[in-house]
Amino acid sequence: MNKIQQVMLVDDCKATNYISRLIIEKYGFAEEIIEVMNGLEAITYLSTAQDGKYPQPGLVFLDLNMPVMNGWEFLERYKLLPDEQKAGVVVVMLTTSLNPDDEMEAGGICDVKSFSCKPLTLEKLDRVLAEYYPGSVRSQS
Repeated sequence: MNKIQQVMLVDDCKATNYISRLIIEKYGFAEEIIEVMNGLEAITYLSTAQDGKYPQPGLVFLDLNMPVMNGWEFLERYKLLPDEQKAGVVVVMLTTSLNPDDEMEAGGICDVKSFSCKPLTLEKLDRVLAEYYPGSVRSQS
């Protein structure tokens, strides 16, 4: 199995981040999991060079409803980042929103690859990884 270097969880709910972390760790496809509590922390993280390189998580799970900067505001700022700060990042909306307008709006944003309701499950992770990181899919034994 190929491992993704980094996954970022952008959610203000510590319980949600905890569950997502458990699922990702159980799956075993990520070298590192970064947790931030809102979109502003995520933008700051992505646009701050470390050892001369910008962090580029392979996968970002993004909540919609957060304080400080919500998921929509994050996406507006994210699309303005230079390519070297966002190359290869797959953004997955992971939200409690049942509003079909949110899913339609997310579908119209090229940076959003998937829209899913919380909580993250192994099955949801399977679908995302099968599409965007096929070498990372766990064996179905």
